[in-house]
Amino acid sequence: MSDLKKLLALSLACSAALWAGTPAEAAYSLNPEVKTATESLHRASQIGVLKFENKDAKFAKLANKDAIVVMGFGTTFKESREKTIEATVKEIEKAHPGTKVVTAFTSHIIIDRINKNEGIKYPTPEEALDQLKAEGYTRVALVSLDVIPGMEYDYDKAVFHNYKKNFKAMTLGTSLIYWQGQEDQDDDVADFVKALFTEIKKPGKDSAVLLMAHGTPQPANAYYSVLQAKLDEAGYKNVYVYTVEGWPNLETVLPKLKANKIKNITLVPIMMVAGDHANNDMAGDEEDSHKSILTKEGFSVNAYLHGLGENKAIRALYVKQANDAWEALQGNDKD
Repeated sequence: MSDLKKLLALSLACSAALWAGTPAEAAYSLNPEVKTATESLHRASQIGVLKFENKDAKFAKLANKDAIVVMGFGTTFKESREKTIEATVKEIEKAHPGTKVVTAFTSHIIIDRINKNEGIKYPTPEEALDQLKAEGYTRVALVSLDVIPGMEYDYDKAVFHNYKKNFKAMTLGTSLIYWQGQEDQDDDVADFVKALFTEIKKPGKDSAVLLMAHGTPQPANAYYSVLQAKLDEAGYKNVYVYTVEGWPNLETVLPKLKANKIKNITLVPIMMVAGDHANNDMAGDEEDSHKSILTKEGFSVNAYLHGLGENKAIRALYVKQANDAWEALQGNDKD
């Protein structure tokens, strides 16, 4: 073990014997020297797939009755929802036949609007877990449809920590992009790039592809810089990442397009669904849409209005993340 690993292990030291939760896919081994550790230290040491096993005696006698809750922000764009979220959930169900799978949305506004306009009531993650508890389910694997571990994924983690003690066991899978190729870990970013370009063509001469992400005020916004670096490293010339509500933004990318004498641009949303941001902010007819701004700058602009969930290879990555959460729930987690 290197000195750095030793330092990190010591700084996150705690006793596994005293810990009710065990991390899956942990990047570093935890040092058992510390015999007492606070809940804060326990939580700080959890990375990757989160796992909690309840040591309360009342749960020991309960039989295992397992379920999966798939959590996403949601969208009011019905057609896109069917092609992305619902299609992904169906593939997760196919990978886990006979297992109850519940779809829950984290946007309360979207839940209300869908209910009002379509008569369909999606539960929040909290409501889904309350219902599963009432139905006698004892172990739950939480699956995230988030692209990066930003603010929405923080919601998922809060649900995990707030509800884990209500069940015999609970796990939470990672976002679509989580690991960046750290030692002994997958490279989710590189896998994402490879999957994305199974349906997106590399730009030709005088052309560029702009990948529109959401953006977040949280430090996880740095994932977009990592994504850009991986694109450059893999030889995807004139492919640029920008965000609607973060950094880099469209103004950041514009000088690069002009410097490289780009003429043709394809706008691609890298969001689970092609919803409001894709249809309006990116490709709308309003003068402040990205398409309109770029057109005024003299570029020929084409919009690719498909959410990530429409991409079969991307859905396969989501199923993999779901499988990781499920295997951790079964006690087959990777350390």
